Amino acid sequence: MKRAICLLLILITACNLQAQEPLTLNIKDDGYRGLWYSNQPSNDKYVYKYSGGLATYPANHYPISVYAKEVDKTFFCYGGTDKSGNTLLHVVSYYDHKTKQVPKPTVVLDKKTNNAHNNPVMNIDDEGYIWIFSTAHADHMPAYIHKSVKPYDINEFKRIFPTKIVDGEKVPMNNFSYLQTWRQKGKGFLNLFTHYDRKVIPNQPSKPRRSIGYMTSKDGVDYSEWKDIAIIEEGHYQTSGGYLDQKIGTSFNFHPIKEGENGLNYRTNLYYLETKDMGRTWNIADGSTIALPLTESRNKALVKDYQSLGLNVYINDLAYDKKGNPVILYVTSKGFQSGPEQGPRKWTIARYTGSSWEIIPVTTSGSNYDMGSLYIDEKGVWRIVGPTTSGPQAYNTGGEMVLWTSKNEGKTWKSKALTSNSQFNHSYARRPVNVHNGFYAFWADGHGRQKSESRLYFSDKRGNVYRLPEQMTTDFAKPEKLKKAKR
Repeated sequence: MKRAICLLLILITACNLQAQEPLTLNIKDDGYRGLWYSNQPSNDKYVYKYSGGLATYPANHYPISVYAKEVDKTFFCYGGTDKSGNTLLHVVSYYDHKTKQVPKPTVVLDKKTNNAHNNPVMNIDDEGYIWIFSTAHADHMPAYIHKSVKPYDINEFKRIFPTKIVDGEKVPMNNFSYLQTWRQKGKGFLNLFTHYDRKVIPNQPSKPRRSIGYMTSKDGVDYSEWKDIAIIEEGHYQTSGGYLDQKIGTSFNFHPIKEGENGLNYRTNLYYLETKDMGRTWNIADGSTIALPLTESRNKALVKDYQSLGLNVYINDLAYDKKGNPVILYVTSKGFQSGPEQGPRKWTIARYTGSSWEIIPVTTSGSNYDMGSLYIDEKGVWRIVGPTTSGPQAYNTGGEMVLWTSKNEGKTWKSKALTSNSQFNHSYARRPVNVHNGFYAFWADGHGRQKSESRLYFSDKRGNVYRLPEQMTTDFAKPEKLKKAKR
């Protein structure tokens, strides 16, 4: 009887959702426009805690681009917008490495918000079908899943109505936040995410605590029960990575309880966990198993105690060296406010050597939200692409993009400017899965202190930068190659 009632509820929910205003648009846009977004006014000359062209935000959404060698294309999605700039569109496209062109992008849906926390995430399954996960932000809006009608094709997507297991029964799943979706060949999906249904923050009844967890699915439609990774104090942000088809890891911080304050602004500490069996068991870096969820800030997954140092931790990326050891890129600062007073913002590497964690300084920049990506190639060369040089809106989110290279596992670094003399700050450089040298990093620009247009860019491994066409009169076009940045 319970199963029949649950199946009936799924059917009723699906019918009701389909009866609402259509969410699946499948329309072609006439150019590439990124979303401009701002968060938490600061009432000073920097205007916001963070803001700008955030089409590829945040670091906790991954991946947003995937290279498919079967068709020699890098597929990507982003937070787009209409010409008024007032709504978030989930947009998907690709770069054809043979023709060096991009098509007119496909607008999959209108998310009915201007909040970049609702930006999309993508994946490609074993058969070449493209999945678009339209995340929510907390429980204020629903989340959606779409799947391409044809393999390696962006022209048409169909709505998927996923389920999850609750108390042994299938129920509709229409909410998840900060999604990171991973696939291992023949094993299906392991999705890491955040959910907001654990108590509330003291003296802040409108702010439920955020728990980080994971779920698995063979087919992308029916998911397991949600299992928590950590539920420490006010919650967490997690950023994950994968090593071949062998393991998936997650790095995360935690939000301490701050009576009468927003503890989310005091994110601190650095933790690491990994799984080699799609979430059945979890280990720390040395391979020791650990019981989940973590409930105390002092635990075996702790990489570095930053709480005792009074420092915030903003995690950017997680990669693996040739031996499969985790390498975490993150930024530390003295506080959450914009401006030089809370600096310097230190770009830092935490590298597991095989026996212990080594903390390595890289460089500094001006904002807590200066996000970049970490690359480790088959020869063991480390690279970072990120906005580490001050941009036209100094101390606001982003800046000028820089390519950093280390040939000795982070001990020394050389830098190469990718952009210079820009009109707006560049921000959130993202690494594709199965990265191709021709489409190496993907990001957007935007004014750091006031609403503006936002353009989309990518660079190749050599440091050439290309801007996607803002206006297209033909079905395909070549991205514009920018002049080389001055060193």
